[in-house]
Amino acid sequence: MIQDILPSRLNNSWQNIQPQPESFVMCFREGRLLAKIADGEPQFPRYRDLSGHGSAPVYLFSINHEAFFLADAAKISGFQDYSLRELRDRCAGKYPYAAFTAYHLYQWYADNRYCGVCRGAMQHDTAERALVCKDCGHKIFPRINPAVIVGVISRGRILITRYARGYAHNALVAGFTEIGETLEECVAREVMEVTGLRVRNCRYYKSQPWGMAQDLLMGFFCEADGDDTIRMDTGELKSACWCRPDEIELQPQQHSLTNEMMKLFRDTNGQLPPEFDPAGSH
Repeated sequence: MIQDILPSRLNNSWQNIQPQPESFVMCFREGRLLAKIADGEPQFPRYRDLSGHGSAPVYLFSINHEAFFLADAAKISGFQDYSLRELRDRCAGKYPYAAFTAYHLYQWYADNRYCGVCRGAMQHDTAERALVCKDCGHKIFPRINPAVIVGVISRGRILITRYARGYAHNALVAGFTEIGETLEECVAREVMEVTGLRVRNCRYYKSQPWGMAQDLLMGFFCEADGDDTIRMDTGELKSACWCRPDEIELQPQQHSLTNEMMKLFRDTNGQLPPEFDPAGSH
């Protein structure tokens, strides 16, 4: 998955530090990131490339000993703007993950320039990752949207879907948690809403930060409970069908939790490890 960058490690703890000439600066223009691609790896501008232009950089995070900052810069010689999807599809390694994580914070900062309580200007807290209103003191922290990815299993098959709009490749049932809802309740509701299926024996698999949408994805496997006839919501899905392991077509890239879950089911011939197998609850 995109966050699997070992032996490199992300250090996302807040530090009130200044950039050095070799520090990376992540410069977004309307959601697109300044970079250049060489040998399948993205390269980002360094602080020395700003040449006195752009806004004062804001520290984001470090990967190993490389520090990343956020800055505004309309143009830097030798770099062009890429969408996150372009970087994800064309590159591998730790830097696409850096781009996703930087975008998450970029969007949060952009969406919170003014206080939602008194409309005052927000400013950076110097002690932690937060924005504080200079007038009323209201403080906010980065937004993270919890969502579920669901592998529904029935009689040795897994439920494969395609969205009605947007992403064109195979996927699993997915959706955001609602106010006052547990993750397990979200799994049951989302599956029912888009496929008409009841589920049981929900088993947690793994999580994934997905900075492109400011999400934290949590994967679950579960069983269809009773009748496994699909009653698809055509407003949400273009297709939904039961697939045997040898019928699964994976996504083109290996970055997503969805793809890893489909691959696990395919590669184990539907015999999931006991800790993830909902049939093991019987």
